[in-house]
Amino acid sequence: MIFIKTSDADFAKSFDELLQRGKMDIANVASIVSGIIEEIRSEGDDALCRHIAKFDGWQPEDGRALAIDPSDMQEAYAKLDADLKDALHLAYERIKSYHEKQKPQSWITTEESGTILGQKVTPVDKAGLYIPGGKAAYPSSLLMNVIPAQVAGVEEIIVCTPTPENEPNELLLAACHLCGVEKVFKVGGASAIAAMAYGTKSIPKVDVITGPGNIFVATAKKLVFGEVNIDMIAGPSEIGVLADASANPNHIAIDLLSQAEHDEMASSILITPDAAFAAKVKEEIEVWLAKLPRQEIARKSIEERGAIIITKDMDEAVSLMNEIAPEHLEVATSSPFELLPYIKHAGAVFLGHNTPEAIGDYIAGPNHTLPTGGTAKFYSPLGVEHFMKKSSIISFSKQAIEEIGEECAIIANTEGLTAHEQSVRVRLK
Repeated sequence: MIFIKTSDADFAKSFDELLQRGKMDIANVASIVSGIIEEIRSEGDDALCRHIAKFDGWQPEDGRALAIDPSDMQEAYAKLDADLKDALHLAYERIKSYHEKQKPQSWITTEESGTILGQKVTPVDKAGLYIPGGKAAYPSSLLMNVIPAQVAGVEEIIVCTPTPENEPNELLLAACHLCGVEKVFKVGGASAIAAMAYGTKSIPKVDVITGPGNIFVATAKKLVFGEVNIDMIAGPSEIGVLADASANPNHIAIDLLSQAEHDEMASSILITPDAAFAAKVKEEIEVWLAKLPRQEIARKSIEERGAIIITKDMDEAVSLMNEIAPEHLEVATSSPFELLPYIKHAGAVFLGHNTPEAIGDYIAGPNHTLPTGGTAKFYSPLGVEHFMKKSSIISFSKQAIEEIGEECAIIANTEGLTAHEQSVRVRLK
């Protein structure tokens, strides 16, 4: 684990390397993904079935074999452990409640001249959700993608998830039933993104695609953007922690590892002005690593992409964290809300000693699909607005166009667009 101080002579170089943590080698897989997309566009279900045989180890007879029967989802739900079922329902209700507060509203204003201006907000017709599947299926990801689409009012929700060896994950199926999703397809990777973007005989073309995935999924989303809308280009998971001596080193250590256990490419970064506290956290990380079932993954992540930075004060710590713009940011200080106004860039901010990042992954309410790799500087978490679009509303009365039409005609004439100019002038006195 990198252990550096801002006073080190080579700090700038070390910090710059941290800022490159989210760079994905999309260029190297772009040609492969482009080929997959083109095959889906030209051959539809035939290409899908061929890709599934190649990548997922089973051969569908035709496109009809890709759909999961809703009765299978209902059966999986019925088999859920009672405590898990209750937990998922609680998560559903909290996530729904939070996202209902996000829903943008249409509005209309009327000026004295009779001009009516406004904005009409409507949901997209169809949304495509990509949910990782197989052994590492995450029902929480399904909830986080389905619920904002439902709150937005999307009429048709399509889910694609890989099923290696044609064995759908039962927990994911149960979550689909809980959420009321019925159109689920056994398709993964770039093939699924292409199918939802362009449509096949079995899988409808959608308007927006959301959801996490590996570099092939991320690249496919980037390449089909424009044909459909997407949520974001997400990379490996990450956590940043701002902490002072009031924090518990044991707690911070396991919080850092909560992201490291996701993926060898995940990054976990602690920034603190307290060197003694930092040293204790480093010791606790070793203690926790020995206990983790996913120790091998977490250790590689921590050793290759983890960092502890010692700053001269908390102001410098906040400044550096804003440069990093982490996906998840914990503020574990004695007065976390005092720092909140100075935090500019983070996907989600967790304030206080009793707010671990994991609570946001499952049950707090805000979405856990977040911008990574520094893209929190310009991307927002997945939300209701990703499934909606806005139309401007304009209505001019006779008085209104006579009041400002001449100025409009002048600008049109200046730009050399005569038809524009005359379409206004013919309505003036």
